[in-house]
Amino acid sequence: MNTIYRTTYYTLYQATSDRCFYIDFGQKVVRISFCQLLAIRHKVLSISIEDHFDSEMNKHGLEVLQLCNKKHLFVLNTLEILDLKELMEQGFLHMGLSATPGVLSA
Repeated sequence: MNTIYRTTYYTLYQATSDRCFYIDFGQKVVRISFCQLLAIRHKVLSISIEDHFDSEMNKHGLEVLQLCNKKHLFVLNTLEILDLKELMEQGFLHMGLSATPGVLSA
């Protein structure tokens, strides 16, 4: 397995022999296909961090994330969400599948 990107809480691996990816969540390692990785990236990047700081929108600062057709369930705090967003952005950037964030916003 090749390590694509590592953050404080998570690690993204690519298995060349199995043609799949692994995300190490610390307490659990999840095996996913590329299509599932795209779906996870979409879910994670669509989470509004601003809601975590608004007591009316997200009272406890937690996010429930269901992956792979509800096979995996994670309850993440604000710091873990920020870290997972970094993993998705930088992981795709290191694989050469995403432009730098500044290029798209210009």
